[in-house]
Amino acid sequence: MSNAPSAAAPLLDAAALASAGRRPPAPFRIRLAGGSELVLHQLLRVLPGKRVVGAGTDANGERRLVKLFIGRHSERHWQRECAGIGLLAAAGIPTPALVAAQPLAGGGHGLLTAFLDGADTLLDGWQPLAGSAPGDAGATVLLAPAFALLGRVHAAGLSHDDLHFGNFLRHDGRLLLIDGDAVRRHGNGPLAEKTAARDLAMLLAQLPRTWDGHLDTLLAAYRQTNPQPPGKAALARALARERAWRLRDYLSKTGRDCTLFKMERHFDHFTAVVRTEADTLAALLAEPDRFIDAGQLLKRGNTCTVARVDLDGRPLVVKRYNIKNARHALSRLWRPSRGWHSWREGHRLHLFGVPTPAPLALVEERRGPLRGRAWLVSEYCAGTDLLALLDAGSEPPPAIAAALTTLFATLHRERVSHGDLKATNLLWDGQAVQLIDLDTMRQHASPTGHARAWAKDRARLLRNWPADCVLHRWLDARLPPAA
Repeated sequence: MSNAPSAAAPLLDAAALASAGRRPPAPFRIRLAGGSELVLHQLLRVLPGKRVVGAGTDANGERRLVKLFIGRHSERHWQRECAGIGLLAAAGIPTPALVAAQPLAGGGHGLLTAFLDGADTLLDGWQPLAGSAPGDAGATVLLAPAFALLGRVHAAGLSHDDLHFGNFLRHDGRLLLIDGDAVRRHGNGPLAEKTAARDLAMLLAQLPRTWDGHLDTLLAAYRQTNPQPPGKAALARALARERAWRLRDYLSKTGRDCTLFKMERHFDHFTAVVRTEADTLAALLAEPDRFIDAGQLLKRGNTCTVARVDLDGRPLVVKRYNIKNARHALSRLWRPSRGWHSWREGHRLHLFGVPTPAPLALVEERRGPLRGRAWLVSEYCAGTDLLALLDAGSEPPPAIAAALTTLFATLHRERVSHGDLKATNLLWDGQAVQLIDLDTMRQHASPTGHARAWAKDRARLLRNWPADCVLHRWLDARLPPAA
């Protein structure tokens, strides 16, 4: 990165950044109200029309983390960010030092903090471990300092309204808390139980639900630094509320253009894709049938065709949801496609921490509001299905037994039914049991409805093996009971 402002970079203002959407033309210059200029060399985060965050240099050539507030309410957020950084610093909570805060020339506001070379986020450290077993020792060691730091925040009478792993920075062996805009003061003593429970629940909700029952070490780290932790009942209520909100929020994002997902709506088709995959999958989404025809056919049926395809050496699965006949077409016109249902439910399982091949993109044929065929693109799972893998005359190997126990306990606790729970829809990949074929999966609102659906799922799974065999008896004893 250059250490001096570049005259060749275009000079932009807040209006130009707002109109640039998600892709401002970095590098660019921006002028502060006092006349000095900043250069942003690298964009780190863009909230279209609201905020641009990047790595840059100030007028003295010093590297800075630059946050530009460009929206209609820029001054309010800028002031709260400045105040929050001040509150953290005054309480001795590690956070990048505030260097400068000034209005921008022509509108908007800028804020500069110390640039921490080599820093990454707690999220960066967590992502390689997210698929590990619940309570994994390495993951616990990684996460415990964040809970201890949150305890210090609460003990100082502060709260944080946006706690997620991306708001914790790791640098030179230290953990720092960022996003001063979300920091609030609540008096001089330890935080009230309700607010502390809300914050703690927010952080716990970042973990897969399979971690329930493996949280003692993390909560102990929090209690070591907060002399007045919330009680179990208050935390349980807050965690239930936070998880319900997070699920609604996340599932709503799967159907709209946002930071996580890119959506394109046209009269004749609709496309949804994980934003980070949009460029990579562009050719496949433009002609999914060409890739199916050139791929390895896994299933050819009246209602769906499934193929393993190769995209620049990367194996993927494309599932096309067919229309059988005119009557079938009429029955599907107004309803969300089965592809849409699988796309949404795959992301639901992802949030629950249930292993399933990651859904990457969806394409639907449209005629205005009317829907036709659909194509779902997912990661490829090279695992072996349990019907082929398991021996009816013996219990599952310990690793598979533990994975099955966790899988079904999680599904049952979240009131999720699969709808076609045959053994060929469960794949062992060497580390986890992956659940596939989510066309009829459902999360039930009522215990009664779930009990009926789970009884059918349970019976369907057990029918894969003779009732008098060892494996059948082992599963029957360990699966959640039918009501």
